[in-house]
Amino acid sequence: MKKLLIFLSLIPTFLAAQNAGDKGFVIHGKIDGLADGAVKITNTQQDHSVIASGISKEGQFIVSGMIPEPGLYFLVMGSEQPQYIFLENQVINITGAKSNIKNIKIEGSQSHRDFMEFNRIFNPLIGELNGLAATIQKEGNEKKKNGLINQYDSVVSLVSSEVGNFIVTRKSSYVSPFLLWVTGQLNSDPVVLEKRFNMLDETIRTSMIGKSLSEFIAYNKVGAIGSNAIDFTQTDVEGKPITLSSFKGKYVLVDFWASWCKPCRAENPVVVKVYNKFKDKNFTILGVSLDDKKEAWVKAIQADRLSWNHVSDLQQWNNAVAQLYHVQSIPGNFLIDPNGKIIARDLRGEDLEKKLCEVFGGCN
Repeated sequence: MKKLLIFLSLIPTFLAAQNAGDKGFVIHGKIDGLADGAVKITNTQQDHSVIASGISKEGQFIVSGMIPEPGLYFLVMGSEQPQYIFLENQVINITGAKSNIKNIKIEGSQSHRDFMEFNRIFNPLIGELNGLAATIQKEGNEKKKNGLINQYDSVVSLVSSEVGNFIVTRKSSYVSPFLLWVTGQLNSDPVVLEKRFNMLDETIRTSMIGKSLSEFIAYNKVGAIGSNAIDFTQTDVEGKPITLSSFKGKYVLVDFWASWCKPCRAENPVVVKVYNKFKDKNFTILGVSLDDKKEAWVKAIQADRLSWNHVSDLQQWNNAVAQLYHVQSIPGNFLIDPNGKIIARDLRGEDLEKKLCEVFGGCN
């Protein structure tokens, strides 16, 4: 189960919460050869705080406690290697031998059975991805590296397919949102993640892990391709309010930049070129500046001949629109279709013109 550790930093801390509900868990353990001493249930976070504890004697122990909902914990038996347990408030029996501690049997928790199936399916795939990633980093031959990257992408696709299959067959399992969490870094499309989340039973969606996952999805959906652009209003250089939705019916490139941003200024000639090429084809640009000085902002617009609408609240990185769209670097942009849906983002150089040619056609 060591491969799972790669993803545990993504798991929210509420898995360690306590003191909820009116029924707890009782763990009965019988491990042949286990030394007398403390047996603990701890969270999987860095602090490894103790949720419940007991004492083993002649290999037998009882540990009881309460958790708010099923979640992943560590079972710590003396000095033995901690073992994962997907715990729930049930009577759970643990049997096995110290000589084969990694293969102890945990019975009585449906969540743990689902977790074991998660391990069976995904640990080999994650192990393969880790191995490929390490090989790719070391590979100096570009042709071989590209081949390895293609192989890596194929395994990522297989992981995504297996995630979908797991969710379909376990809509009421707490392991399903856990799975969506820990494989989230392999899925860059929050729209797909949201579709899978919405397949889960309402009880799971409204659980603590479900609510946290829902917030994570909502945050990452902002600005995602396939999502609806969030409307905003900001003032132009003359102090007049301009609203994004006023351009509905057109293709709009919302372009984040600033006069002080050298990469932005270097990119502006490309943006000017595509604007002049497509402005008569139901296309426009709305520039959002992260400047804090109006004079510098206006001067840059004039110098770079940016003859489209521009807005700013002159709050630099605290620009309200930049924060709304989670913009963390510039230049950056979002291409929005006539229906207000984001169809591309962060297009630079030839990629910007290529995408617009794809949209409008007529390019050689």
